Formats: sequence, structure tokens, C-alpha cells
Amino acid sequence: MTRKTLIQLHLIAAAFFTPVLLLIACSGGLYLLGYKGNVHSTPVSIPQGISIDINSTDLDATVRKLLQRLNQPSDFEYVKQKGATLFTRPTSKTHYEIRTAEASLQVLINRPNLQKTLIELHKGHGPLSFKTFQKFTAIALLFILLTGTWLGLSAAGLRRNTSLGLAAGTILPLLLILAS
Repeated sequence: MTRKTLIQLHLIAAAFFTPVLLLIACSGGLYLLGYKGNVHSTPVSIPQGISIDINSTDLDATVRKLLQRLNQPSDFEYVKQKGATLFTRPTSKTHYEIRTAEASLQVLINRPNLQKTLIELHKGHGPLSFKTFQKFTAIALLFILLTGTWLGLSAAGLRRNTSLGLAAGTILPLLLILAS
């Protein structure tokens, strides 16, 4: 592959993935600054005698059946279990939280605001199609970083500054890790 072709691929990948990388950087930065977003939760009325088996071998079907019995939409992709609580996914949009602690059943409809939606996408809790796109984004980011570094190191006029940046970018995180 020629240098010119590598530069073109590097620039195309950088341009294409810039919007999603900005989304990830902004949502993660806001999260670290304390802006984690909010979820508006609304309890669902549960008639007597309705229960759920969280040890079911097919939680997705069990949760769909429960939601249907509660006259709630059951259009989710899959169920995530954390202890005695079940979450329908994706949690980046309106979803259900099913709490089964202490032999009681509580179902909540959770509606995330925009910041919480972005955080959920950032964490990989979005739709499966977006999670697949995030995997390609990770590979593209590695490609962009490695090709950019290689291009900088292989050009005589850029070698010194690239080397200094690479050294500083390697040493600073190591120092911060060692200091923690």
C-alpha cells in the first residue's frame, strides 16, 4: 500500500467516524464532570397473583409474557439480569426494570433523558445494531491512531514532534497510574 493510499484511508476513516467519536468523548466527559443524566421512572400497577421466575431458562420469553399480562409493550431486544433485578435492553430508550427482591414484584417504566441516553449508548447498552457499529468504531479508532502515528513517524518533517507527542502520551498515563 502506498503512503498516499494510506493517507487517504486514514482521512476517510477519521472523517467518517468523527461524529460518533465526538459523541463518545462528549458523553463520557460530561459523565466524568457529574452530568450523568436522569431517568424518569413510572411504576406499573401489578394485579394480585402476578409473579415472575427470574431463574427461567428463557428470561426474554418470561419477561415478554409478564409485560403482556400487564398490558405493556414488549418490544425489547433482550433482558439483562443484575441480581434480583431485570432490565429490558436497550436502556438507551424507554425500557422496563423488573425488581423481584423480598418476594415482591415491582415493574418500572424507565424513560431516559438525552444525556442518560447518550451515556447508555456510550456504555454499550444501546440497540444491537448500534453495538455492532461501536465495534467497527473501535477498530476504526485503532486504525486512525496507528496510521496517524506511523505516518507521523515515517515523515522526516513530522518525526520529532510525533515522537515527542508519543513519548509524552505514553509517560503521562503511566505516571498517573503509578501515582494512584
